[in-house]
Amino acid sequence: MKEETGTIDGPNGRLAYRRIAGAGPQFVWLGGFKSDMTGTKAQALARWAGETGRAFLRFDYSGHGASDGAFEDGTISAWLGDTLAAIDALGDGPLVLVGSSMGGWIAALAARRIPDRLAGVIFIAPAPDFTEELMWNVMTGPERETLMKEGRLVEHSQYSDEPTIITRALVEDGRNHLILGDGIRIRCPVRILQGMADPDVPWRHALRFAEKIEGGDVETTLIKSGDHRLSKPHEIAKIIALAETLGGV
Repeated sequence: MKEETGTIDGPNGRLAYRRIAGAGPQFVWLGGFKSDMTGTKAQALARWAGETGRAFLRFDYSGHGASDGAFEDGTISAWLGDTLAAIDALGDGPLVLVGSSMGGWIAALAARRIPDRLAGVIFIAPAPDFTEELMWNVMTGPERETLMKEGRLVEHSQYSDEPTIITRALVEDGRNHLILGDGIRIRCPVRILQGMADPDVPWRHALRFAEKIEGGDVETTLIKSGDHRLSKPHEIAKIIALAETLGGV
């Protein structure tokens, strides 16, 4: 199936998207922090969808990839708003959300807002509450002071030549969306894939997340050698297998 490309008006500017028409449920890719819709996992799912005639949607959050906006202006509220706008404009029928890293947090937040539309959710190295649990809580005193006084903290990125910018707005806004303190109401089938060698999202963080999900159909798969990318061929095969299971293939 041919992939359609285009843009829509989002709450934070124009959002770039790619969409494949096909049989439902429609899979919706939600990428990670500072990633875009052309990453390895998203491309692999798009190929699978095209080859099998499945409906598939991927898009870039504002400040990411081909969409409008500056990355530093982004917050969880903004990117959740982008997601809901993309689903409202481009979603078709029942949905399977596929959230990677930060996209897992966004997927969980979106799932609570559109429960009647969900056929399933796949979480890949999910990072719910990462702004608090995996950023703020591990910062040193001087790092916290810099963030609060200057409004931003510049850190080296192992995934890009460009540094990672953490903003005060991102951390403070994230506190409005924390979900690990209470039960997470997701009643559709949930599949979680997590690497045990992940340096960014500890595998116990993913298990804690799984424990908080209230639905009974929740399965977690751990890959002992898996890192945060989970983009090796056998890991991609695992993701595709989960998609086939939830997609009724």
